[in-house]
Amino acid sequence: MKIIVADTSHFKYAQIICDTISESAKVRGTGIAKRTPEYIQKKLENGNAVIALDGDTFAGFCYIEVWGHEKYVANSGLIVHPDYRAQGLAKKIKQKVFELSRKKFPDAKIFGITTGLAVMKINYELGYKPVTFSELTDDPEFWKGCQTCKNFDILTRTEQKMCLCTGMLHDPKAIKEIDKKENLNGKAFKRLKSIKESLFLKKNKSE
Repeated sequence: MKIIVADTSHFKYAQIICDTISESAKVRGTGIAKRTPEYIQKKLENGNAVIALDGDTFAGFCYIEVWGHEKYVANSGLIVHPDYRAQGLAKKIKQKVFELSRKKFPDAKIFGITTGLAVMKINYELGYKPVTFSELTDDPEFWKGCQTCKNFDILTRTEQKMCLCTGMLHDPKAIKEIDKKENLNGKAFKRLKSIKESLFLKKNKSE
């Protein structure tokens, strides 16, 4: 099994990707924004997608959407073919597309909306936090993509404030602030430890 950044050589998989996404939504009975083969091919052409292949057989996929002049990116369309489920592949694909997003758009906030508990768990492990829809992109093109979801009426009735999906966000600036605080706390602890050790040695010498 290989999980790689997709390109134009993977155009032949566009239709099966769309079919797998659609069939998965029917089985789960949840809403999902439909995508056309042409839309998927554009992601492949831009290098904004990750594909999992077992030899030449399609196994899984996820792509990146860019919003708000690269201030936000979304990892969308995560799918694993039925023949390859329950093997931990979704998590590996999500990790790969997350790394690709951080590499291509290092300052962007990475977000997603999902009804799937498994995806929420994966997102949480990657550093995402649950947020209100108001903290996500306000780019109308993103929300327009929800029009093909069967739950779109809920989104419109609540004036785009909530739906059956949960919004999750990874903010690199917030992570850096946490890392900075932890680093400072770590340095302070080491300095305090050094002072205490020094005082302990002095005390022993005096005795």
